[in-house]
Amino acid sequence: MEILPEVNPLAQSSSRVEAIDALTSMTGSTSRNTRGTTRSIVVRVHVEKSDKMPVRIAAEYDAPIGKNVCKLVNQIGHGFTLSPHDTALFVQRFSNGITLILLYVDDMIITGDDSIDVRFLQHFLSQHFEMKDLGSLSYFLGLKVISSSEGYYLSQAKYASDLLSKASITNNKTISTPLEYSAKLTPLDGEPISDATSYCQLVGSLIYFTITRPDISHAVGMVNKFMDAPHSVHYASILWILRYVKDTLCHGLYYSSRSSLEFHAYSNVNWVGDPTDRCSITDFCFLFGTSLVSWRSKKQDVVSHSSTEVEYHALADTTCELVRLHWLLADMDASQPTATPLYCDNRSAIYITRKDVFHERTKHIEIDRHINRQHLKKGNLKLFSISSIE
Repeated sequence: MEILPEVNPLAQSSSRVEAIDALTSMTGSTSRNTRGTTRSIVVRVHVEKSDKMPVRIAAEYDAPIGKNVCKLVNQIGHGFTLSPHDTALFVQRFSNGITLILLYVDDMIITGDDSIDVRFLQHFLSQHFEMKDLGSLSYFLGLKVISSSEGYYLSQAKYASDLLSKASITNNKTISTPLEYSAKLTPLDGEPISDATSYCQLVGSLIYFTITRPDISHAVGMVNKFMDAPHSVHYASILWILRYVKDTLCHGLYYSSRSSLEFHAYSNVNWVGDPTDRCSITDFCFLFGTSLVSWRSKKQDVVSHSSTEVEYHALADTTCELVRLHWLLADMDASQPTATPLYCDNRSAIYITRKDVFHERTKHIEIDRHINRQHLKKGNLKLFSISSIE
């Protein structure tokens, strides 16, 4: 971390404002915007040693949150609060903005409305931990972050390159789709493979790769089902996915600074889509304007005779994720002022949510009905029908 002069603004100033002014004079930062804050910044910090101070678990936090987190909570003081909806997120609010810390073991991202607040926090933490300032956020947990005035671009190109080398995908052969068209994998396809460990490692790596590659989520979910007893056809499907990754190595997620903050969601189901047990597959995604922020492709637990029932279960799962995201956004002072549009291609599921007349015929899905209807009445979401081909 950048070493500032051995002056403690906290010790020499009677207020936080005076401390910030002292730090400003030391760093030479004087520009502030019309709101009284400097422009926002995002920085990454690495904790070299976390055992410099004794561990005292704060009374207001549960012990399982981990030693490093507890130490950080103790050192940054009561001004920061741990988000109840994300145990890695810490929030501090001021009259002129907000400062956020995202902590993972000994790596953290610090951002906020005011660069002086961020720098002040860095200096304060450096007095209690041996830290390294890694500058503006560019790389974090295998994710490369490219920022500009146009927005942020997230990719895992280096991670993907290492994965391709590990799987010995070195030739130029590539594929344009993440899975073979109409592929339906079953447990008995092909012959059992001798090295199941390699299969599991590749699947685990691909699961992490889906952080910035939602386009392979469904394909990875299919090969993930056979980790207990993988066969040759399943391994061939992994190689297929990897050749698609090689063809799309630099693909990732783009978050435009010009994107609107209008939140909207889509819910869909592949009815009896699993050829092995005929369970349905739930899919949903959430977007801020054009920016994808959350998605899932997951097999449901039970088989259903009704496409409406599985669509309704998917709608309930989507609603639960919507509420969680609303809470998380509120933690970061980005509350949604209006109901979130939620698009579903099953009109029967929408009618069940909106109208009580269907109640007696749908007792078997009553819990999901109440979840959907409760948040519809609260104004957290609005339901819209959408064509399946869209």
